[in-house]
Amino acid sequence: MRAFRPIALAAALVPALASAASGPAALVNPLIGTTNGGNVFPGAVVPFGMLQFSPEASPLPGKKAPIAAPGGYEYRADAIRGFSLTNVEGWGCAGGSGDVPIMPVADEITVSPSTDFRHAYASKFSHAKETAKAGHYHVTLDNGAAVDLTAALHSGAARFAFPAGKPANVLVRASDSEAGSEKASVTVDKAAKRITGEVTSGNFCGYINEADRRSYYTLYFVAEFDQPFASTGTWQDTSVHKDGTHAEGGTGYGEKGFPATGKGSGAWVGFARGTGAVNVRVGISYVSLANAQANLDAENPKGTTFEALRDKAVDAWNARLSHIDVEGGTPDQRTVFYTALYHALMHPNVFSDVNGEYRGFDNAVHRVAGSQKAQYANFSGWDVYRSQLPLVAWLEPKTASDIAQSLYNQAQQNNGVWDRWTHNNGGTHVMNGDPSAAAIAGIHAFGARDFDVQGALASLVHAADNPTALDTSHDGCEVECVGQRPGLDAWLKLHYIPVGAPAWGPAADTLETVAAEFGISVLAGRLGDTATSVRFLERAQYWRNLFDPKATPEGGYIRNRNADGGWALVKDDDKEAPHAFTPSTEDGFVEGSAAQYVWMVPFNVGGLFDAMGGRDKARKRLDAFFYQPDGSFAVTKSGPLHAELDNEPSIGTPWLYNYAGQPWKTQELVRRVLDTIWLNAPSGIPGNDDLGEMSSWYVFAALGVYPSIPGRAEMVIGSPLFTRAVVHREHGDVTIEAPNAGMGKPYVTALKVDGKASTRAWLPESFALKGGKLEFDLSDKPNTSWATKPSDAPPSFDKR
Repeated sequence: MRAFRPIALAAALVPALASAASGPAALVNPLIGTTNGGNVFPGAVVPFGMLQFSPEASPLPGKKAPIAAPGGYEYRADAIRGFSLTNVEGWGCAGGSGDVPIMPVADEITVSPSTDFRHAYASKFSHAKETAKAGHYHVTLDNGAAVDLTAALHSGAARFAFPAGKPANVLVRASDSEAGSEKASVTVDKAAKRITGEVTSGNFCGYINEADRRSYYTLYFVAEFDQPFASTGTWQDTSVHKDGTHAEGGTGYGEKGFPATGKGSGAWVGFARGTGAVNVRVGISYVSLANAQANLDAENPKGTTFEALRDKAVDAWNARLSHIDVEGGTPDQRTVFYTALYHALMHPNVFSDVNGEYRGFDNAVHRVAGSQKAQYANFSGWDVYRSQLPLVAWLEPKTASDIAQSLYNQAQQNNGVWDRWTHNNGGTHVMNGDPSAAAIAGIHAFGARDFDVQGALASLVHAADNPTALDTSHDGCEVECVGQRPGLDAWLKLHYIPVGAPAWGPAADTLETVAAEFGISVLAGRLGDTATSVRFLERAQYWRNLFDPKATPEGGYIRNRNADGGWALVKDDDKEAPHAFTPSTEDGFVEGSAAQYVWMVPFNVGGLFDAMGGRDKARKRLDAFFYQPDGSFAVTKSGPLHAELDNEPSIGTPWLYNYAGQPWKTQELVRRVLDTIWLNAPSGIPGNDDLGEMSSWYVFAALGVYPSIPGRAEMVIGSPLFTRAVVHREHGDVTIEAPNAGMGKPYVTALKVDGKASTRAWLPESFALKGGKLEFDLSDKPNTSWATKPSDAPPSFDKR
């Protein structure tokens, strides 16, 4: 494509865009995490918004992938193929959503965009002409068009400014979702200056297994323009129809889960030469075209200016980000903090329309009822049960209550199955374990109680006690086992997941399953069901059945076990034959090694340490896990014997020193991570952000506390990054003061809780729920006598 100099009108949009934000929203940098595998998107969205208006970049040069990155955008990419209406923050595989990219083109449309959906009519761009802020995005493309985007909850707005003297066309790529589409249609209404259509898609991780190479949602859209159409056109597959007003056809998913070129459909509209700026208002719905129109009319009616909608988006972010006020720290630290909070408050996102209707997992139309205000979707359970959902519940109990009700609604509509990774109104089964129990328990523990918790508990217990045909099926395994509890029949019989059962990794699946059992136990206990609580607490201790105390001369490990009770030989991909156990093996584990997974018994760390031979031996093993022999840190990319604090299996491990009587090492390690691998830069998120899970870890860590026990609200102590932070909560603020906080001062020398000196390395649940005040005295030297006694350690929960 040829490059054009942008006209003055386009350039003039940038100062107004940049000056619109104030308050904490002004500190957000959405470009953080757009490379280094963070997979976030930089476009416009409001908190928990259904619509995400964001650039879709063409794949990096030399890459054959259908998209640049799972978030639709990669900072290293140099071309944009459109601006899509949907996305998901920080996910993996080959992404998904990215529905209906809209692209301004300063050329005539002569060739079908479907001949090459990756590159056709894409434009080069420069980061020097790009601005990303909370609630608004701007870029001036090399084709001369300037693009501004903003969003509301179910709708959005775009402004396209075209170069003088050149064609002014807007493509609507109806079929070109990130992972392809089964079918799509688009209709142009020239008289009404409107484009409407729909796309049916899914296929998240479909290239991995045929179990997800399918459709499970339909998005409906309506786009209304403020300028008359001088021309129209459509395309279907490789055929172009000048003056066309309707087209149909999806891309398909291809034989291996990647859409093939030459398939698809869309439309374009042209504007009279000399047209400077074109404004378009867009509404979406997963229920119907009528609902998409109603959503648009309710939030962004005719006459609404781009600036007015943008300012509402900024106000929405300021309101949500102001849940936490921080003082002190460096400018970069404040930007990283508020950007992490911003990323943590995107998902699960609103899925119901303004009239309360939503499309269920049974594909029927439902309406929210009772106290539920909205149905939510996009739940990466394996990730977010650890700290993201607890953070949302802590800050916004009503939102979290609706999320919990939404998960229960999904299960009810899905024949009682709580799918572990849900995308829109479909289950994808991605990852392992049964995270819903821990998620619901964690939401409830942090104060979100306005949902049918009794019904949810009964459903979770039934699923845990009654194997289904899906649970015994190997379909989708390894990554996408179709059952809620793969291998449940073996679990109930053997009390572990054996080699050969449906699983991604039997050892890892066992550890995830005991986390689910503990979640049920905690939830039942809170509801007064003592018998169920005791029964599932005992089941939570089944991790011991895979702990081999003689796995290595250095100590015991969790490892694979055969159904006959014997320990399994290791089958590593890089070895020709099965061999004896080694801690570096990933056989039996999910995105990690035996050395990384041995610590994943967060609800009974004391019991784990006892199995390892006591606290002294556990401390030595933790030291070897986090440090190289020369004493240097080994917190990421240090090999399978060390921590990988860029992924979920390891993120709870730095806090274990609090249990081991050496809390200063937790303080040291966490600060090391905050200072070195979380940065105010495109590479500033270490690995997939996973719908805000990693960002929520940062938020807690920067405050100096962390919910280390999924399903409960106790928090372990780290050290705060800021001199003062106030967490504003409906049932009591949390104030955290550390007057001498600063660079090089990670160590706690003393702590007061509500004015009283404390030697405990943790806070009770009552503190999280009722609020209070923490006063830290920090130093550049560790206090090796603070919180070191066994009685100072956080609680562990063993069978009664």
